[in-house]
Amino acid sequence: MTFPSTYLLLEMTKNPNFSAFHIRKWFLQVEDTLVGETGQPADGEPLRKIVIAACIHNPFAGRYVQDLSPWIEPSPELGREFGRRIKEAAAGRAIQSYGKACIVGADGEYEHGNALLTNPAANPVRDGVGGGKSWVPSTGKRGGPGTVIDIPLAHKEALYVRSHYDTVTAMFADGPNRDEVVLCWAFATRGRLNARLGGLQAIDIKGEDGLV
Repeated sequence: MTFPSTYLLLEMTKNPNFSAFHIRKWFLQVEDTLVGETGQPADGEPLRKIVIAACIHNPFAGRYVQDLSPWIEPSPELGREFGRRIKEAAAGRAIQSYGKACIVGADGEYEHGNALLTNPAANPVRDGVGGGKSWVPSTGKRGGPGTVIDIPLAHKEALYVRSHYDTVTAMFADGPNRDEVVLCWAFATRGRLNARLGGLQAIDIKGEDGLV
């Protein structure tokens, strides 16, 4: 689908190969943790963390553009694809936590990456994991190939669930180039192993406001 406000954008970018975007590569990182850092076995199922990322050409690289809506408007297409891919990667496991991030190549602005992490793109991802009332913790930075980023995680229904405050570390060996953005979404199937810091428990979530 081509959105009307993307016409000018498409004149100055690489040929789109996914909606209005030119995606060079998709990344998938999966890790399963069975035992805690000091050797204590998991208190239940292993913890699976999943990172899905897309390396996307940045048509705004190297210049200032006031209106970023040509990227924001078609971003739900990206969100739906991230949602499809997380269902596939989760392999039937329920997703309890999520987070998002971006790495912007050196010729771009941090704002360029954030443009693809706003609600128009995020809501289809929520749909892909069965809903989510809480806001999605987010981070980002500028960097090049091999940049390491720590993506924050929190419970998708209630931010006050302490057991699900977590992080997953990701690195992409050949991206982003100077004129690219690596867009990242991270997910987890449970909270930290052997979490014991009190507070609201996941089984007690009311699901009313994204906090409790």
